[in-house]
Amino acid sequence: MTVQTPRRVSSLDRDAVTAPRRTAPAGPAKPAAGRKKRRDPLWAKATLVFGAVLMMASGAGIVGTKWVVSSATNAVTQDDLLGGTKKTAAEGGNSLKGPIDLLLMGVDARKRWAVDDLHADTIIILHIPASHDQAYLVSVPRDTEVQVPPFAKSKYPGGTAKATEAFFHGAQNGGGWAGGAQLMAQTLKNTTGISFDGAAIIDFNGFKGVIDALKGVKMCVDQRVKSHHMVMVGGKPMYLAEARKTGRAQTPIWHEKGCRDMEGWEALDYARQRYGLEKGDYDRQRHQQQLIKAMAKKASNSGVLTNPVKVSALMKAAGKAFVLDTGGVPVADFIFTLKGVAANDLVLLRSNDGSFAGNQNGREAITPKTMAMYRAVKQDKLADFIIGNPDVVAKEK
Repeated sequence: MTVQTPRRVSSLDRDAVTAPRRTAPAGPAKPAAGRKKRRDPLWAKATLVFGAVLMMASGAGIVGTKWVVSSATNAVTQDDLLGGTKKTAAEGGNSLKGPIDLLLMGVDARKRWAVDDLHADTIIILHIPASHDQAYLVSVPRDTEVQVPPFAKSKYPGGTAKATEAFFHGAQNGGGWAGGAQLMAQTLKNTTGISFDGAAIIDFNGFKGVIDALKGVKMCVDQRVKSHHMVMVGGKPMYLAEARKTGRAQTPIWHEKGCRDMEGWEALDYARQRYGLEKGDYDRQRHQQQLIKAMAKKASNSGVLTNPVKVSALMKAAGKAFVLDTGGVPVADFIFTLKGVAANDLVLLRSNDGSFAGNQNGREAITPKTMAMYRAVKQDKLADFIIGNPDVVAKEK
């Protein structure tokens, strides 16, 4: 894959409305002949990923800019998810002129689970270089052994744990989702050196609604795998716990190899599987990155962004799926700053060469090369790192 070289970013007009901040709840057309095809702005679709705003249109210009920005800002719950891990003044503070790093955390918040009984099963760093013309998804293995610092908000004394458990420890004793995110962000900052410009918690259960609002996405299944979360009952997909209550016959769900359009439940179920895959959680990380990119592509190619009615439906769905922290920067500023990043510029990167790396305790570790990749993110030299280490780029099929 060719890594683009930085280019100068033009000045941007900012015609938007910023809505008041809300407190988070406990839980959540083809181009004309002879003309160059326009690049569809990623950030407009990246709102699918971390709850910002879908508003830039492909080919047809901007639809209802003020209305869409205002509506989306109101629809998505905002809270302080970063705590003390926001970038310092020396790192750029809340300026968007330099590189931008966002922490994405995925949780499975089904109603039967308590708010504080959640782990961050998906941990992704979204890095956008200072050139603002590329975007990278860097997954952090959920089972990585880390040192989690003390956290007064949840009365956690600190200790050794898996990365996924940092969110759990921060959410205890009233810490809630915000506490879980803050402790996760601090743990990752201590581990990787990366500070963040923003963060989002993605509720997988609500994520289904976003995909359905897009009328599904195209996914390519690279290895046959059986669902460990869902079965078919009477021709309808159901979670295992719910299926057992019906007392009816259950049919296993197999995700067969090949590329096809998937509904929300199917795309999410496939992206969440890790048992039965050749490389376990590493394959799952890659599949989740693929899903994010598939959603970005579908938003740009389906005409959603040029249709106010579809945008409105998407906003309502996103509001149920995300909790967002822009680090004090107005959502509109993020959108206009990054409007030049296209969906096809989203590069998927893998940690630890896509395989389990054990430490002396038999726990998951971070390899020297992966740590060097994290440092490249911190120093905004990721493109150079990839040129020297092309194998970190994940295959998408």
